[in-house]
Amino acid sequence: MAYKRFIAGLLLAIGVIGAYSFNSDDDIIARVQHQLDKWTGSHPVEKVHLHLDKPYYTAGDDIWFKAYVITGPLHRLQPDSGILNVELIDEQDSIKQNLKLQLHNGLAYGDFALPDTLHEGNYRIRAYTQYMLNAGSDYIFDKAISIGNVITNKVFTKTTFTTTTQNGRDVVSADINYTDASGTAYSGNAVSYSVMLNNTVMAKGKGVTDAKGNLHINLPADNAALLKQGRIVTGIAGTGDGTVHKSIPIHTMAGYADVQFFAEGGNMINGLPAKVAFKAIGTDGLGIAIKGTVTNSKGEEMAQIATSHLGMGAFTFTPQAGDMYKANMSYPDGTKASVALPKAADNGYVLKVIEQGKNDLRIAIAAAKGTAGRFVLVGQSAGKVYYSARSTAGGDAFSTIVPKSKFPSGIAQFTLFSESGEPLNQRLVFIQNREDKLNLLVTADNQSYAPRQKVKLNIDARDNGDKPVVGSFSISVTDESKVPVDEDAENNIFANLLLTSDLKGYVEQPSYYFNGSEKSHADLDVLMLTQGYHRFEWKNVLNDTPTPNQYAIQKTFTISGRVTTPSGAPVANGKVELINFDDGLLKVDTVTDQNGRFAFTDVIYADSLKFVIQARNAKNKRDVVIKMDSVPPPTASNYKNIADFASNTGSAVTMYAQNSKQLYFEQIKAGQGNHVISLREVLIREKRIALKHSANLNGPGNADQVLLSKDLMNYGCVRLSDCLQGRLLGVLFNNGVPVTTRGGGRMLVVIDGMYSDAAFMNSLNVNDVQSIEVLRNIGTAGIYGGRGANGVLVITTKRGDEPTYYPQQFGRGIVPYHPKGIYKSRIFYSPKYDAKTNQKIADLRTTIFWKPDVVTPGGKASVEYFNAGSPGNYRVVIEGIDSEGNIGRQVFRYKVTGN
Repeated sequence: MAYKRFIAGLLLAIGVIGAYSFNSDDDIIARVQHQLDKWTGSHPVEKVHLHLDKPYYTAGDDIWFKAYVITGPLHRLQPDSGILNVELIDEQDSIKQNLKLQLHNGLAYGDFALPDTLHEGNYRIRAYTQYMLNAGSDYIFDKAISIGNVITNKVFTKTTFTTTTQNGRDVVSADINYTDASGTAYSGNAVSYSVMLNNTVMAKGKGVTDAKGNLHINLPADNAALLKQGRIVTGIAGTGDGTVHKSIPIHTMAGYADVQFFAEGGNMINGLPAKVAFKAIGTDGLGIAIKGTVTNSKGEEMAQIATSHLGMGAFTFTPQAGDMYKANMSYPDGTKASVALPKAADNGYVLKVIEQGKNDLRIAIAAAKGTAGRFVLVGQSAGKVYYSARSTAGGDAFSTIVPKSKFPSGIAQFTLFSESGEPLNQRLVFIQNREDKLNLLVTADNQSYAPRQKVKLNIDARDNGDKPVVGSFSISVTDESKVPVDEDAENNIFANLLLTSDLKGYVEQPSYYFNGSEKSHADLDVLMLTQGYHRFEWKNVLNDTPTPNQYAIQKTFTISGRVTTPSGAPVANGKVELINFDDGLLKVDTVTDQNGRFAFTDVIYADSLKFVIQARNAKNKRDVVIKMDSVPPPTASNYKNIADFASNTGSAVTMYAQNSKQLYFEQIKAGQGNHVISLREVLIREKRIALKHSANLNGPGNADQVLLSKDLMNYGCVRLSDCLQGRLLGVLFNNGVPVTTRGGGRMLVVIDGMYSDAAFMNSLNVNDVQSIEVLRNIGTAGIYGGRGANGVLVITTKRGDEPTYYPQQFGRGIVPYHPKGIYKSRIFYSPKYDAKTNQKIADLRTTIFWKPDVVTPGGKASVEYFNAGSPGNYRVVIEGIDSEGNIGRQVFRYKVTGN
């Protein structure tokens, strides 16, 4: 009631201020607009959304996706960046597959073929342009997915984390249950385990599963980073397949919850009503429900606390000078705790935003007594000011009505400035503007369907004014009976482009906020109170000290490097030729600068294309060394959505994987799919083993990556590290020293079984190296103990009895160059049930139909496909964007009945 009286008092006691146009008299407003224009001019915001055909997959599947890349507050498809990087990353931050796609006006589509040898677990799909890396990894598309495997996987785990208190200290434990695919427990099996953080062993031990297949492990409770981002790697024996390793992410924390409080606008001021939001995070990193009260120093109740959604909620009360306040909370298990609230200040300002119906916001600002001065209110979205207002002289409070229609859909930031331009208060508001939302209508040509029946879907795309629009869309059809979906956690174009792409922290179940209900809208406003916007800092923008861009906009590829003498001196004015023999003879040339640098710009080429680089000095001599540039991918660690990783394979994923089992065997019979046929026994009468002299303690070739001498030929490297830079996954070389991308720690170097260092490694003649084995994960590097915590490079030199390779020979000043090029996307196969169709395979598919290139000339389009061979609930998802930047998404369902 106090909060409502405060607003009513403002409306009666003060005048309403209006919006001001920009002119020379509005010094602060004009300055803010000018500096934001400069910032957006040099830091245009790019965002990526990938529409995936399914929410999860199994080994042997195909992942189909469509990419939408937008820029600016109006969400226009961007015309600048021309290359999109898309990566599949496992839960150990290792990039398993990576693609480069050519963007055409911000659009591209592609696919990943998942081999059936892929381990089950948590994976991520990451997508970004090179330019997006300037903003940091928090702002690129990075979506967690689960991939199951019931073919090669014979061991399934379920893990429960528990926190208890013993002798006044927190104790964290993990109980891991081991079963086979049918749910039968592995009892009495020996298990070894290591507790890992950033590939470093924090604890290890052994145990035996009990009668129910359970193993109990105690975790170090005083290591918060381990409990949030670590993992448990176990090896269970006696399953019939040797020792089976499982990697289990740790998502827990010591204690019962982490509760944080956030005053609306940033401050609580004594004597002024305050709205305070809170967020309670449980031991798994997800929101938990709490309830309780806020009391003053006398123990008097000032407000009640109750979560509204995913651990978040808000309450109001009026703090008084000289008093202290605390929140007294009860957790779901009945445990109680108290947390002190942030201390209220005697001076300052309160900024409040109140919904004024569906179309307007009321912004109310009040100052503590004794605080004088005029205030300026600025509302911006994506670096563009859409609203500004100024208070009258001598007032200590004001309010204003802001129409939502002034802003595009997305996050708006309202900032209160002093007369001198100092930012005082800030409030985020999510704007849902109906004018920039597409109205998509999907209709079917029949009311009901039978298995294998042909379906025609009609698509009608219109803007909010009911005018037809030309847009680009992607459409996915799945059998929801086999692929159930949690729509609150589902991948969603609105959630990605309008919400999470502008927030630095983790957002749990972002799609929930776009289900259209009044409760989700209210919960979204609470999220805005607890989440931070960090696209820029006002101090840097207003002081004209923006962060310079490290990465340029990449329209095409650049092939660059440096030409030196054998002693390392730069070769100036040397001639460099780029030659391609694959498609006739293509040759272009350039000249090196004074530092020996050269670059071929504005080139585009397909993946797996092979070039030759030829260089000569200014006197046309070939006695030169060519060193090619390589740009390693951004680090894959510190994933902000790690709480989305499941410690257990969910029932939906398990059910989906079991349904895929029959499809796997049918594809094997037909010789189709992403499958490897395992041979039970192979008799080799004579063989020259490339790794026969390897000192790898895991056994020759048992590594995460292996390079042989043939892979190192003709690179013209003076040092071995130069040959390896950019070619080893998860390994960087700093001044010739190999370091892991997980934290930057030095890797162990083992040469012919002897522990060595980078200096000795780089003294080797590259032509004398037979193999390099990279050990990065616990299953391979763990055998080297603590010295191998950051990974191991096992280098084996030639002995004279290895296989001999006879590659194409090149003279001096010539090196082969095999860059990663543009991936040519495959076409989704939509069976027609004709004489050429394998009906068993067609009947068992779960992605019934996928089409990434649906265009709506005149606002209309249609697609046709055939249902699968069994009854089910079919779910159609269409997403896309029109030429004006209006975004749309629609879900349509129909049933397939009968046999």
